[in-house]
Amino acid sequence: MKDFMLMEPSNCSLQDLLGQGSSYQVPRFQRDYAWQLEQWEDLWTDIESLSQEHFHYIGYIVLQRKNHNQFDVIDGQQRLVTLSLLVLAALRVLQDFIDNGADAADNQERLEELRRSFIGNKDVASLRVNNKLALNRNNDRFYKAISNELQAPARRRLTTTNKLLMQCFEFFRKKMSLPNGVEVATKLAQIGNGIIFTKVVVQDDLNAYKVFETLNARGVQLSTPDLIKNYIFSIITKNDDVSDEELDELDMRWAEIIEQLGETNFTEFVRYHHNARAPLSTKNNLFRAIRNLVQTPAQAHDYINSLVSHAAVYGALLESHDEFWHTGLEATQLEQLRHYLEGFKLFNIRQPFGILMTAYFKMSRADFVKLVKVMFVLAVRYNIVGKHSPNAQELAFNKISMAIDAGTISRPSGVKTHPEFRKLYPADDNFKNEFSLLSMPTRQSSKKVRYLLASLETFLGNHCDHSNCVLEHVCPYNAEQHWQDSFGDGIESVQDRLGNVVLLERDVLARASFADKREAYLASGFELATKVASFEEWTQAAVNQYQQWLAEQAVRLWQVE
Repeated sequence: MKDFMLMEPSNCSLQDLLGQGSSYQVPRFQRDYAWQLEQWEDLWTDIESLSQEHFHYIGYIVLQRKNHNQFDVIDGQQRLVTLSLLVLAALRVLQDFIDNGADAADNQERLEELRRSFIGNKDVASLRVNNKLALNRNNDRFYKAISNELQAPARRRLTTTNKLLMQCFEFFRKKMSLPNGVEVATKLAQIGNGIIFTKVVVQDDLNAYKVFETLNARGVQLSTPDLIKNYIFSIITKNDDVSDEELDELDMRWAEIIEQLGETNFTEFVRYHHNARAPLSTKNNLFRAIRNLVQTPAQAHDYINSLVSHAAVYGALLESHDEFWHTGLEATQLEQLRHYLEGFKLFNIRQPFGILMTAYFKMSRADFVKLVKVMFVLAVRYNIVGKHSPNAQELAFNKISMAIDAGTISRPSGVKTHPEFRKLYPADDNFKNEFSLLSMPTRQSSKKVRYLLASLETFLGNHCDHSNCVLEHVCPYNAEQHWQDSFGDGIESVQDRLGNVVLLERDVLARASFADKREAYLASGFELATKVASFEEWTQAAVNQYQQWLAEQAVRLWQVE
């Protein structure tokens, strides 16, 4: 928090941002312009609201200071480019008035003043505009052409991103086609003064990363992938010996990573990837750690290659039915793998993914599936049932993953016997005690409870798919008097105990008596329901006894031998 506040965030209007003699550069390798009709229409709706609201807040713009009046646009380029194209479209409307002789002298003066204020001065020799805003390597030339000609240049085979620049310009040209130059200038003044940013200025990319992580943690999604990409690509090109074709290929490879994972998963993936092959880095120190690891073009190329290959594995670890898993696995192995990956996803457990990404490239497919099971068993004992802090796992998993990467661990047995793994692995007695008391909010966590119980059902001989059955509360919610007589004041505490729920095909018993439920349980074919039916009556003592038995089965099922 302290670091963030040192960046002195301040609110400023579009006029303040562009009208103070400053210049802005979208870093060379920042993503291309990508906004489309939906975003343009949303922005125009916001602009139209200015006639009533006078001000409209448009979010953060993060700038990195290069010198006194020069800044890199670290985040916010899509909005800034779009607003600049809107201004250029308005200038085109004024130029049309001038060309048609409509109040030509005054409109020429308006055009020049607005261009100086929002876009940039003309060079007195070349008469070309010195733009206040420069775009990335793929957009800048086309953007400059619009700035100089006040129209999109006629070119064949436009790239998708430059086609969007052209379409954006034409979209706002129609929106700004007002009756006369006075109204156009008035509308631009309203936009310039009414569109408000929160401006954050940082001094270097390390501070930029801290700002990104701080804001992302608050729910303000800034583009951390762009920040990391800019650094990696700047290292690759620092000797200025990389062709445009090579850069295009690297751009495509980077886009492939983002496409596979999405921006939300990217930063987490990069951290797990880093901690799988280098000493542990915390989230706050990740960018510094990457900079220390990648300092030469060769290291940067190796880093991108590693990201691409590992991103495919990471993305597949997030999706149990990903086609990625169809290669090299037998049907039984594929079924087992999917079962454990569904469990990781359901309980939102990703801490083992660094180990698993590394192991995928170092172990046979059969051993990889065995290791997935080992890590899931630990997750059940440590995270799901024990509810221990995952922070303690990070250093242990980092050491194990680096040992796999170095080749000192080559089989799942090496993981199971590793001292760091054994330190984390809860002993049978501890796990049994924790499981025998386990409660989960079954209404909010129905899928999780069904997954655990279905795993036990299958272990006991009744193959069960957790997605094709329902939870049945033996002692129901909103219980009638005969149930309250059995449990007394403890009835509410027992309802979400794992020992008070079973699986059935359909939920038809509701608040029936235990005698009626016993008959249905015996006829159900479900092993756990049959076990519950062995009790003569359902009381607190019965729940405790049954869940103790359940815990004994859990110890046998979720066990690293």
